[in-house]
Amino acid sequence: MGKFDIRNIKIRKVTVDQLNDRMLLANLYVTQALTLIIGIVWILFQRRNPIELFYFPETWEFAVWGCGLTGLVLLFDLSISRFVPEEASDDGGVNERIFRTRPIWHIAVISFVVAVCEELLFRGAVQHAFGPYWTSILFAAIHVRYLRHWIPTGMVFAISYGLGWIMEYTGTLWAPIVAHFLVDFIMGCIIRLRREEK
Repeated sequence: MGKFDIRNIKIRKVTVDQLNDRMLLANLYVTQALTLIIGIVWILFQRRNPIELFYFPETWEFAVWGCGLTGLVLLFDLSISRFVPEEASDDGGVNERIFRTRPIWHIAVISFVVAVCEELLFRGAVQHAFGPYWTSILFAAIHVRYLRHWIPTGMVFAISYGLGWIMEYTGTLWAPIVAHFLVDFIMGCIIRLRREEK
């Protein structure tokens, strides 16, 4: 057995089309696990308890704000898709590949995992340190697949700022989690059902 040499590791750029379904899902879940771990560690470094962020509020006001933001996002997204060419909002086919063949229950699971992991990191940790504006810039930057076009980049920034605002207003992480989950779930279902119509 030969010695392991780190210099022999080759890194190459891979597009979404080169990944099979299993690798795409593995990539999604691994990145979300890393997001969750980074969020928890960051919160601990802030000398806060990450579990307290998940305490359920006494009133359902957070759900109203989460659903309201979801409605605004979907209304804006669906209206803009009527006037903007499809290539101007292209994400490289990632969302299409993730959602087009999934059963509805799996779309719900993916949406929930992404909502919890990303909101814990961005609204729970980053926003606590830098506020909603800089958090939204970072949030838009990590959604790298949208950066080629200004319309989806602007939308990701605006959605992130809205998520940050409803967290500040309601005082609970559950408000942005609800909104993030609903936006991803509904858009995932639209992609799935649109494929079935074809």
